[in-house]
Amino acid sequence: MKVNTLIISLFIGIVFLFVLDICLGTVFIKPHQVWDSFFSEKALQDQPTITYIVTNIRAPRAVMAIIAGAFLAISGILMQTLFRNPLAGPFVLGISSGAGLGVAFTVLGASWLGFQAASQSSLVLSSILGSVVVLILILLISFRLRDTMGLLIIGLMVGSLSSAIVGILSYFSASTELQRYVFWSLGSLSNVSWFSILILASILLIGMVVITYLIKPLNALLLGEQYALSLGINIKLTKWIIIILTSVLAGSITAYAGPIAFIGLAVPHLTRMMLPSVNHKSLFPTAVLLGAALLLFCDIIAQLPFSSKSLPINAVTSLIGAPVVIWLIVRKRRLHF
Repeated sequence: MKVNTLIISLFIGIVFLFVLDICLGTVFIKPHQVWDSFFSEKALQDQPTITYIVTNIRAPRAVMAIIAGAFLAISGILMQTLFRNPLAGPFVLGISSGAGLGVAFTVLGASWLGFQAASQSSLVLSSILGSVVVLILILLISFRLRDTMGLLIIGLMVGSLSSAIVGILSYFSASTELQRYVFWSLGSLSNVSWFSILILASILLIGMVVITYLIKPLNALLLGEQYALSLGINIKLTKWIIIILTSVLAGSITAYAGPIAFIGLAVPHLTRMMLPSVNHKSLFPTAVLLGAALLLFCDIIAQLPFSSKSLPINAVTSLIGAPVVIWLIVRKRRLHF
């Protein structure tokens, strides 16, 4: 399929899934009511409850799904290209683990440190702080390491260390605190304000601008570092930019939505299967749209339409993402990038 045709098809799919995600839920909202909620001045008077649900609950969640899917897809491509490893994902550097550790200290360590349970805003701040600490650690280590695979192993070890500390905190925590941390770790696209979405959208815009300058270095890295050096690419600077950009993208989404699994791992491979080439100029926009569409689809399933219950988004992405990766391995016998 041609790139332009694929991009247009994915864009149309996102619009359809976006409207469907808003319409479906505990209460079914008709498409024309959704339209009126956004564009009719009388909607707030004629259908106040529906307008509130659309504009303050479902629409922010659907937009969050689009942004989160884009963030994770970009991060996955960057990590797989940097490490030249088909199983590398956006959280391979331990950024997600650092965010989880920050939240664990805030939620599980509340009783130890003698303060009350954390608010939603403090969870976001503690998650960002944990991600920043791990990012600084990874950057300091990268100054001394020339081996990219060594950095990958260190990222995994940081994740294991964070998990161990979280396990200790969990063991000595009260059941209410433990329950709250578990709910955070399952991920959620809800409870985000339009201001938070504006912040994330600004980060995404800046990230896309940075990516335009990374296309040539990333294409060169696909053929190896020696080839990239022969083209005059500054390998060390490129690695730092990739690490910082991935950390900011993955850390931001983890802070607001919790860890969301498999989107960043599966989407790059699905994108490469759809495209006739591995040129990052085509790969990035396609992956952004595919990641957004896939997470919107997962969110629709997570809402369990026409039911009063819902599923955690992390569980749904894992249920869909894991079989996709298994299918890719069986079909190709060897994942490539």
